[in-house]
Amino acid sequence: MRIATWNVNSIRTRVGRVVDWLVREDIDVLAMQEIKCKPEQFPAAAFEDAGYELAVHGLNQWNGVAFASRLPLDDVTTSFPGMPGFLKGEEGPGLPLEARALGVTVGDVRLWSLYVPNGRALDDPHYRYKLDWYAALTAHTREELARHPGLALALMGDFNVAPTDADMGDPSFVPGVSTHISPPERAAFEALEAAGVQDVVRPLVPQGYTFWDYKQLRFPRNEGMRIDFILGSSAFAEAVTDAAIHREERKGDAPSDHVPIAIDLGLDADDDDRPMIF
Repeated sequence: MRIATWNVNSIRTRVGRVVDWLVREDIDVLAMQEIKCKPEQFPAAAFEDAGYELAVHGLNQWNGVAFASRLPLDDVTTSFPGMPGFLKGEEGPGLPLEARALGVTVGDVRLWSLYVPNGRALDDPHYRYKLDWYAALTAHTREELARHPGLALALMGDFNVAPTDADMGDPSFVPGVSTHISPPERAAFEALEAAGVQDVVRPLVPQGYTFWDYKQLRFPRNEGMRIDFILGSSAFAEAVTDAAIHREERKGDAPSDHVPIAIDLGLDADDDDRPMIF
C-alpha cells in the first residue's frame, strides 16, 4: 500500500496537479490538508474519474482536511476526543471545532489527516490553542495505543513544528521570537512521539524539507523547513519499506508551498507487479 500526505493549499486551485501526481506515482491513499473548501465545493469528479473515493471535512474557505483512496474508507471521524476548538476573543471549553482532523480506516490501518494550528505568534491566543491541540492529540494517541497496542496507526499531515534545528532552514524564523521552533512547541512534538508514534520518513530520507515560503526566493535558495510528517505506531513503522519527499512538486506552475511525502507499507506482499517509484 502506498500512502502519502500533502498540504495542498487549496484543492480547487491545484486539483490538476494533485490528481496527476496521484496517478503518476501510483498512490493508494492520500491525506490532504488545507483544502480550503466545503465538501460540496470539493472537485470530486476529477478524483473519482481517476478511481479514487473521497472523505472530505471542510467548514469554510479555511483549513479543511480530506482523504482520497483507491481502497474503501471506513470509520470516518471528523475529530478526536478532547480536540479543542477556537474562536477569536473567546476562551474555555465548548468553542467551535475547526476542520483540522479526519480519521479513516483502510483495511487494518488507522489513518489521520491532521492540520495542526499554526500558532501565529508566541503572544497570540492561537499559540495556546496550538499547544492545547497538541496536548489533546497526544492524550488521544496514548489512549488509543494503550487500548490497541498492535494497531497500525499513522498520524499524517502538517504539524507546524520543525522539531530540530536540522528541520529549519528559513532564516526568518528566530529563536525566542518565532513560532514553529519555540521550546514549548518542540516539547509538544516530542510528547506526541513519546505517546507511541515515530517519524517513519526521516530514517529512510535523511535530508530534505517539506515546505518553502513563496516569499524571498525561499525555494530556489532551499531555505525551507520540515513540518510535514507521517508519524506511525510501532506496528505501522515496522511495515514501512520505503519513503520519499517529492521535492519536484514545489516547482512548475502554481505549486503548493508544501510538497507531498509518501511511504510504501509492506502489507500487500502478494502484489508483486506494482511499479516502484522510489
